[in-house]
Amino acid sequence: MSYQVLARKWRPKSFASLVGQEHVVRALSHALDHQRLHHAYLFTGTRGVGKTTIARILAKALNCETGVTSTPCGICASCVEIDSGRFVDLIEVDAATNTKVDEMRQLLENAAYAPTRGRYKVYVIDEVHMLSNSAFNAMLKTLEEPPEHIKFILATTDPQKIPVTVLSRCLQFNLKQMPLVQIVSHLAMILTEENVAVDPAALKQLAKAAAGSMRDALSLLDQAIAHGAGRVEESDVRDMLGTVGDDYLYELLDALVAGDVAALLALAEAMDARSLSFDSALQELSSLIHRIALLQFAPSALPDETERQRLVPYAAAFDAEYLQLAYQIAINGRDDLALAPDERAGFSMTLLRLFAFRPETPAPLGGTAPRSMPGPAIRPTPAPAATAAAVQRVAAPPPSPSPATPPAASAASAAPDWHGIAAGLNLGGMARQLAQHCELAEVAQDAVTLRLPPVHQHLLGKPQQDRLQAELSSHYGRPVKLNIVLAAARDETPAERSRVVQRERQERAIAAIEQDGFVREVVDLFDATINESSIKPI
Repeated sequence: MSYQVLARKWRPKSFASLVGQEHVVRALSHALDHQRLHHAYLFTGTRGVGKTTIARILAKALNCETGVTSTPCGICASCVEIDSGRFVDLIEVDAATNTKVDEMRQLLENAAYAPTRGRYKVYVIDEVHMLSNSAFNAMLKTLEEPPEHIKFILATTDPQKIPVTVLSRCLQFNLKQMPLVQIVSHLAMILTEENVAVDPAALKQLAKAAAGSMRDALSLLDQAIAHGAGRVEESDVRDMLGTVGDDYLYELLDALVAGDVAALLALAEAMDARSLSFDSALQELSSLIHRIALLQFAPSALPDETERQRLVPYAAAFDAEYLQLAYQIAINGRDDLALAPDERAGFSMTLLRLFAFRPETPAPLGGTAPRSMPGPAIRPTPAPAATAAAVQRVAAPPPSPSPATPPAASAASAAPDWHGIAAGLNLGGMARQLAQHCELAEVAQDAVTLRLPPVHQHLLGKPQQDRLQAELSSHYGRPVKLNIVLAAARDETPAERSRVVQRERQERAIAAIEQDGFVREVVDLFDATINESSIKPI
């Protein structure tokens, strides 16, 4: 027996087996059970969401030999013939290839005759928006006052192109795109029935690539099974789709937090070496930034607890304003790819924009810090000579006094030393953030104990603890065991010191701008205002 593709083999044959579209199924079932039948139905929605499938199920419900019902038997001659496409009273028309008025008139002339086998003669017109205006006019009269034995089921992906005179004669149902969770669940069920081994993470990639279309998801699943020689693995699916793994995206965010532009460009090179889609990468990055922003404002909007915990450090590291800007940079970067010398150059420039416009001092993962974005302080443009003189005066504010050394607490006399130790350790990413948010509690011969405020306990991942322990062993020249206790800090941690210093520098920079004579003169002359958030300490 020849192989039947999954999209055809697993096409729903009843309302009960239909995935999604509960709002449509509920309305149609109620109408069928209570014999409140309309003569014309219009199903709208994107490709692969079930428009034609629902039309065929509705045709069975109208012509099942058990009677008009929302639960056709599926075994009578009418149901079997409809499922196999051989039912003489089900006329399916592709409007994309039958657009002319003569073809529509010929079709409608047969509508006057009673059905041959069934209870109703059902006309299913797919992509109805492709009909010409003359063809629409030809069907208006029949559509408005059809014979009792005629039912019209129209389907389209573009309802805006259908004349209002036709829309007003139909019951319209808008089919929604399939949620990712439902697609994953349905694919998993199918693979279980087909006895195909599957990596659950691969199904999520297939569902995302399907973009709400169950038919596309099943077609991609067929391709994935062939690509993986009978198995569905995440790595194979990623190679097949050319999609970017989450590891690349999180490494990109880590590089932004650490301010490591070399790591950003190395990621672009690695992705290019694997022939990954840069367009897909920016799409996935913008989606990830969107989820981080959601976590900042509405944590409950992210149902996946595992993902929520993974995104918590990034939601704390990036402020809301930068995430909005980063989102715009990512989605606009997709448009720029077609204009760039090549896609890798366009992608690299997008990464450089993300780096260039990030806050001057990114907040450590798990903490927040004052931000200052580069840019001019005021907008008026004075004469060139005055501008040059002003730049010399404004760009050189008074020397900044050294920050005062905080008083040492008696309970943690070694804490001031921890600032220098932490700064000298060769750490990056989350391991650096962990060190910055701790204070030194005790140094023994074979152990170092740090104190971490409970609010930052999300930094206690094993990889960053192992990295910090290795660096401390190197610093002390002997193997030491790292112990971290959760307790309120008794002194100022390096992260807190950094925030205080940055805030003081920002305040001094703002004061220097506001007190400059030329700036005050321009403000008075042009009734201008100073954008303090654009002032950058030097």
